[in-house]
Amino acid sequence: MGDQMAEAMQGAMTGVVSNAAFAPPTRRVVLASAFGTIIEWYDFFIYGTAAALVFGKTFFPATDPVVSTLAAFSVFAVGYLARPLGGIVFGHYGDRIGRRSMLVISIMLMGGGTFLVGLLPSYEQVGILAPICLIVLRLVQAIGLGGEWGGAVLMVAETAPPDRRGLFGSIVQMGNPLGRLIATGVFALATRLPSSEFLSWGWRLPFLASALLIIVGVFIRTRLDETPAFERLRNTRKVARIPLVDVLSTYRRETLIAIGLKVTEVAWVNILSVFAVAYLTKQLGMSQSFILDAVTLATLFELFIMPSAGWLSDRVGRRPIYLFGTVFGILFAFPLFWLLETRNPTLVLLAIVIGISFCQGIVFALHASFMPELFGTKVRYSGISLGFQIGAAIGGGLTPLVAAAVVGWSGGATWPISAFLILLGSITTLAVVSTRETSGKSIET
Repeated sequence: MGDQMAEAMQGAMTGVVSNAAFAPPTRRVVLASAFGTIIEWYDFFIYGTAAALVFGKTFFPATDPVVSTLAAFSVFAVGYLARPLGGIVFGHYGDRIGRRSMLVISIMLMGGGTFLVGLLPSYEQVGILAPICLIVLRLVQAIGLGGEWGGAVLMVAETAPPDRRGLFGSIVQMGNPLGRLIATGVFALATRLPSSEFLSWGWRLPFLASALLIIVGVFIRTRLDETPAFERLRNTRKVARIPLVDVLSTYRRETLIAIGLKVTEVAWVNILSVFAVAYLTKQLGMSQSFILDAVTLATLFELFIMPSAGWLSDRVGRRPIYLFGTVFGILFAFPLFWLLETRNPTLVLLAIVIGISFCQGIVFALHASFMPELFGTKVRYSGISLGFQIGAAIGGGLTPLVAAAVVGWSGGATWPISAFLILLGSITTLAVVSTRETSGKSIET
């Protein structure tokens, strides 16, 4: 699987930026950071897919399918709510010790937690111990991912030339859709097993594969050097003693902006890749394999959208591109469900492709450049991790749970979900217009 992911990564980048555009150290950092990020997001997304398709039946048995689905999504939400803790812990040591070492630890936590989920016994086998163990492992996953993103992004942001930071950062962000693509693709294959075999053992295979991915990821990341920006900071003995205190005292406004930049994008991806899987299959009676195939196709399309958005942000600025994606999401919030509710395969596919590519992909691509440009070097790991992960907890962790509850208790009404997406989009719009343009500026501060 490691070779397949490497090929996918190279293929996604071909035609977007030539090898000549990279200086050798930058190329190595971008590819290593992106490849490791693919593994991290793969681990995170297979849980979301399994929560929609399997966990309600396996770990939370109930006579009411709505209740079991809500229970599974509640554990999914726990992962998002725990991610800020990982951001705080890894951010602290990443700002004091260095970016690279935190990346190795985070991938081991994330991958180890994922692998063990694949070994968990069901509720029928061990009773209440099964969901308790699932929650614990989800927390381990979340803490690892909470520290992973900031380190991977900074390895690139603090190495890339200022006029290419948007493009190179977006390539690292492609680890998110590539991880989702692999996770969804694996589950799309697994769901083609007879239902009884899928529920008994087929769903475990994507989790167990993490054992191999951990080895690949650790090998890649131990070969990286520390970023030049952090090395200069360490050599001048200006490393922050307690970075979080500096973030909350000196960079309060920037932290709030970073939270606002995140909330809408993460809601969109979870509505379309997690909630929609359960909604379209259980409420609207559509095929599981079709929905997973639709998410897979949308993700493939997103792989071209994201580097294009990053490249454009280096030329016209972060703010215009960010605003385009955010405003588009606000306008598409109601049409999304109108299209899904037709149950027409073509229209459902179109809705998922548009939503993931434009409402999530464009905005997510710019996180890796826009957020680091808001903070100084000595608190950058803590600042972007805190803002990103709190925003993810607000906009992402509760979204599938709230959406499933609304649909289950309202007899199928979806307009509150659209209104929620519009609210989050408005918050992100306010965050964008509240900050300065940062494209092309030095971050050596």
